[in-house]
Amino acid sequence: MTDSERRILLGRVVGAFGVRGELKLESHTEPKAQVLRYQPWILRDAQGGERELDGVRGRDTAKGLVVRFPGIEDRDSAEALRGTEVYVPRSALPPPSEGEFYWVDLEGLAVETVEGVALGMVSHLFSTGANDVVVVRDGADGRERMIPFVRPDFIRTIDIDAGRMVVDWDPDF
Repeated sequence: MTDSERRILLGRVVGAFGVRGELKLESHTEPKAQVLRYQPWILRDAQGGERELDGVRGRDTAKGLVVRFPGIEDRDSAEALRGTEVYVPRSALPPPSEGEFYWVDLEGLAVETVEGVALGMVSHLFSTGANDVVVVRDGADGRERMIPFVRPDFIRTIDIDAGRMVVDWDPDF
C-alpha cells in the first residue's frame, strides 16, 4: 500500500464535553493538540462507516483535548460519536527527521538477527515508559518476541526501503 493510500490512526472520540456539542478526543500525537494540524480527517464509526471532516477546532485543557466538529451542536450529537476513530492519510504526516521513524512505518518490516536468523515481522510497537518495545511475530509458529527499541544495543539497523530490521537478539529468547 502506498503512503497516499495508507491511513494512520491519530485519535479517538472518548465522549462528550459539556452540553454544547464539544467532544473529548484521545490523541496519539505528541503534543496532543498536534492532531489538529492534520486535516481533513477521515472519521470511522464502530460500524465501519467513514466520512471526511475538515474544519475541526480544539483546545488543550486540564482534562485533555477538547474539540468541536462542524455541525455538532449538542451533547446528544456529541455523545453519539463516542468511539469514532480519527484517521489521516500517511502522506499528510511530515517526513521524520534523520534517524527517527513513525511506528507505523516499522510495522511489517522483516526482522533478523545480526547472524542472519529470521525472527519474523514487526507486528506493532508499544511504550512501557522506560523505552519502546518492538513486537516481532513469527508467521510460521505464531511466536512473539518483545525486543526493547534501544538503538544500537538491540536494534542495530533499520532499512525502510529494504523492508528490514536487524537486531542483536538471541533467537531462543
